[in-house]
This record gives sequence, C-alpha cells and structure tokens, in this order.
Amino acid sequence: MSERVAEYLAGQREAILERLRTLIRFPSVSTDPAFAEGMRGARDFLLDRLRAIGLTDVRLLDAPKGDSIGQPAIFGAWTGAGPDRPTIMIYGHYDVQPADPLELWHSPPFEPTIRDGRLYARGASDVKGSTLVAVETVAGFLAVEGGCPVNVKLFLEGEEEVGSPSLPALIEANRGLLAADAMLSADGGGAAGPLPALNIGCRGTCALQFSLRTARKDAHSGKVGGAMRNALHEMARLLATLHDDQGRVLVQGFEAGVPPLSNALRTEAASLPLDEAAWYAEFGAEPFGDPAYTVRERTTMRPTVEVNGMWGGYTAEGSKTVTPCEAHAKLTMRLVPGQDPAAVQAAVRAHLERHAPRGVALEFHYRPGGTRAFTLAADHPLRAAAGAVLEREKGAAPAVTRLGGTVPITTLFQERLGIDSLMFGLASPDEDAHAPNEFFRLSSLEEGLRLWPMILTELGRMRAADFPKRAVA
Repeated sequence: MSERVAEYLAGQREAILERLRTLIRFPSVSTDPAFAEGMRGARDFLLDRLRAIGLTDVRLLDAPKGDSIGQPAIFGAWTGAGPDRPTIMIYGHYDVQPADPLELWHSPPFEPTIRDGRLYARGASDVKGSTLVAVETVAGFLAVEGGCPVNVKLFLEGEEEVGSPSLPALIEANRGLLAADAMLSADGGGAAGPLPALNIGCRGTCALQFSLRTARKDAHSGKVGGAMRNALHEMARLLATLHDDQGRVLVQGFEAGVPPLSNALRTEAASLPLDEAAWYAEFGAEPFGDPAYTVRERTTMRPTVEVNGMWGGYTAEGSKTVTPCEAHAKLTMRLVPGQDPAAVQAAVRAHLERHAPRGVALEFHYRPGGTRAFTLAADHPLRAAAGAVLEREKGAAPAVTRLGGTVPITTLFQERLGIDSLMFGLASPDEDAHAPNEFFRLSSLEEGLRLWPMILTELGRMRAADFPKRAVA
C-alpha cells in the first residue's frame, strides 16, 4: 500500500513543492497582530486543501473568547478505516516565528528561494515543510487507495510559536472531536537525514518577565551618575546571579524533583553521534556549559534558564546621556522530566527577589504555569511502528533522541486527552529555524513523501486495542 502511495507522491513532487511555496508566502507570524492577514491566508489555504483532498468535517476550532491571542486551529478528518483500526491524530502548525532581523536574510524571508538543494524561507523548516508532507500523504492515500490504513484526524495549530496559550481551553471545548488513540506529530525533527533517529521526547518550558525600578524617573547621567543606581546596571547584576561561570543554574529549588541523569539516559544521548567541535564551529561560538555533561546532554536532558531579552534606557540611534530608572527582562526555562513549571517559575522569582538589592523594586508580568517535559514510553506502539519504518528505509536501527525545544501539544494531549505522541518531523537541527536564512532540504521533502506513507501503513497493521488508554486530568 505505502509503495503505491509513495510512487504517486513522487510523481506529484513539483506540484507539492509549489503548494509548499504558496503556503510559505503567507507571513503567518502568530505573535504580531500586524500579520493577521498572513495568518488568515495560511488558514484559508490549508482549509481549501483539506476539503479538496476529501477530508470531512473540515473546520476552524476557535479558542474560547478571552484566551490569549486566540488563533484558531484547523481540523479535518477521515474515519473510514473502521472502529477496529487505530485513530491517529496528525499534528502540525501553520504559524511561524518573526523573520527579524530582516537585514541578515540573503533572500526575502517570505519569498521561498531554492539554492543548492535547499528551500530558504521563514517557516520552511519549522514547520510548514513537514506539515504539508503529512497533509499530502493523506491526500495520496485517498487518491490512490480510496482511503487510509488508519482513521485520521488532522489538527493544525496556529499558536505553537507563542507557546500554545489557548490550547488547554481549546482542548476542553473539543474533547470529543479530538479523541484519538495516538498522535503523530510533524513537528520535532529526526525522521529525515542520513542518520536514523527516533525522537521520543522533548523538554518542557515556562517563562517569566519582570521589570526592575531604581528611581521614580530617569535622570541626567552627568548629574546623578555615581550617586544613583542605574536600572540597567542592576538588571545585568541581578541576571548574572542566575548562573555560575560555567552556566550552572544557581536557583535554589530549581531542580526539585529531577533525578540524577541515569547511565541508561547517558547511553541514549551518546547513541546519536555529535562532533562537539563542529557543533560549536557552526555557531562561531566557544565551548561552554557544565563540564559534567556532554553537549547533547546539556541541550536535551538538562534544565536551563535563558535570558531571551533585556532592555531599558535609550536604544535608538545616536547618544542620550541618561541614567535609566527602569529595565526589563524576559526569561524562559527549559524543563526536564520531574520539574513542575509553576514550581520552577516560583523558584526563579524567589531567587530574583532574594538577590535584588535594597532600593531596587521588582514587578513581575507573566502567565503562571507552562508545559511539562514529555517522554514516549519504550513499549508504545508508535515507537515500534516508527522504529520498524526507519530501520527498513535506512538499513539500521534508529538512535533514540530527544528534542531540546518544546512541542507543547505533546504534553497537553497526554495530560488532557490521554493521547501519546511521536514526533516524526523531517527538519534537521542545522536548518536555522527561528533564525535568519531558515531552510528546508528538498531531499527531506522527498524522503518524507516515502516515510509518511510507510508509517501510516505500519500503524494500519495494528488494532485500536493495542494502544494504551490513559487517565486524563
């Protein structure tokens, strides 16, 4: 079955590539209201495509009013495989990160450009390329076989790049519609490329934003400099207390609930080779981090605190001799199994309050909570199916790896709907997602059009009863 579909999709390569380029041209930046038209264009394109390929119940799922940004998700279904076959939720997202800084792009970020076998554009790698491959695979089955080997529900989110703030409420409002036996995610790389890898988990995340004030108003730096606290100086000093010189997190209680890294996990991390010198060279950076752990362990299995932004004072062109009274910072924390997002936020907040000197006032602005880390159990049918497919396609058993970033829906669907997920995306770590000159390899597109038919066929050999049923919140 998968061979016929894959052959059909290979013949449709140019049409699929052109559809991908069309989807990318919509600047669907979810964080910025100025891109509302781009978000709407991407949604309309995908809704039309799902209807055209023969899915039923195609519709928008709106986030309940008052919930954050409120970008709707896209839903469509094909459930003709029968009640004994598993129902697989296919996940992707249509929103992308901002393209800034624009001056660093070698070609316009929303005009997809092919160079050296790569498609350069914002969202090409994260994650419109993999998302469209999943959609086109379902299209291929319906065109060639008249149906899919499994029951399929597609859920294409519009808020992934802003942390999925509306997703919990959206899930609660659509529990019955979103019921499934398992989820296959187009987000989270690992399936494509020369080294077979099975992505079975990701770190969690939570965030914190705060302001720091040292005086009632800004002042002339010549009049008060040396006699009044500078808010930016105090912010830099305060943020520096979060880590030691090697990057270890110094926040009391930050790792509460985190077990020591086991030998089994360290062996897992080492199963996918990483040239650390080449990894640093790619970024033009010097080695850094806790020497007790490898780079892969630091970036996938250890928790972090990162300063994502710090600002205040005068930042426009030219000079302004001012001693600022206020500074601001945004932090994100990446979490590992055992950490509770709300507890981590509370620990970091308490650390900042404890280390703020007398005469410095802090004000916090953040949404409590976040997303826990996710791990797919070793005996789950999704791992068996994907492992068999990758070994058959690549000639070797896949290494097991984890994503250093966060795919919020994996944890939310597990906790709220009892659905486990496997990340089967096609992006590679070096494709500059979230950075200028993001790209997606055309070879990954072609490989995905073989791998996705194979995994849906493999899952179609299983029964719905083979999938674990989890208790939900």
